[in-house]
Amino acid sequence: MKGIILAGGRGSRLYPVTRSVSKHLLPVYDKPMIYYPLSTLMLAGIRDVLVISTPEDIPQYQRLMGDGTRWGISLAYAEQAAPRGVAEALIIAEPFVAGESCALVLGDNLFYGTGLAGTLRKAAALESGAVIFAYPVQDPERYGIVELGPVRPDGYRSAVSLEEKPAHPRSRLAVPGMYFYDGQACGFAKRVTPSARGEIEITDVNRCYLERGQLRVELFGRGTAWLDAGTHASLLSAANFVHAVQDRQGLMISCPEEIAWRMGFIDDARLAALANDQASEYGDYLRRLLERP
Repeated sequence: MKGIILAGGRGSRLYPVTRSVSKHLLPVYDKPMIYYPLSTLMLAGIRDVLVISTPEDIPQYQRLMGDGTRWGISLAYAEQAAPRGVAEALIIAEPFVAGESCALVLGDNLFYGTGLAGTLRKAAALESGAVIFAYPVQDPERYGIVELGPVRPDGYRSAVSLEEKPAHPRSRLAVPGMYFYDGQACGFAKRVTPSARGEIEITDVNRCYLERGQLRVELFGRGTAWLDAGTHASLLSAANFVHAVQDRQGLMISCPEEIAWRMGFIDDARLAALANDQASEYGDYLRRLLERP
């Protein structure tokens, strides 16, 4: 399975902070924002990832992450000249995906929780159809919303309906910015008609799967946190969340070096080299990983 991170857009909700830097390079406590979706894909076992951003911002991402070799993965980059909707990422990524299954995650979404890695790997093992997620929210009018149906034979929930920012939501279950698709996704995206706001909506791609009876839904429970760091307030909340968990447990959230090491993408020697390359508390943390039994 291939991975796609959409890190484009202007970040206008975060002006003036983002007038000179991409939103997805801003810090969420102790790591660049893009480390969080990247870590999510890595936890799913995905090692071949495409980062989509603006032409002027791609060099910054390349400087930060390179080609992914140091984490035992492969990173490629593609341009999104102007923001035209989340589903446009699938069109841009079509040559990279090359007919394979793929996972698309938004660059400002953070996921954390017990059992998350297993949930992601299960979704990444899909052979046909799509897997999306559902998360209860207090303000469903702001999100794409899914109405759940019965449990499927494979353990996932079925979906009855999908709505994009509905005035009168049929449920309080928002669809987070993470989607797992089979090889049909790019073709579906190319056939989507832009919405009234001129965007190629990811909800319409998901609806293509729904209409064919191929849409699976995983309901995130209380043990999973989903944060969207796209506004000043939510960015601060995400940073405070990461700080609180890490400070209490002494374990990092979304550390690509640690995930690569625990997943077997890199060995002890590579982790030690990465630790020694960072004269900071971050580097100290990586060194401590090698000291623990």
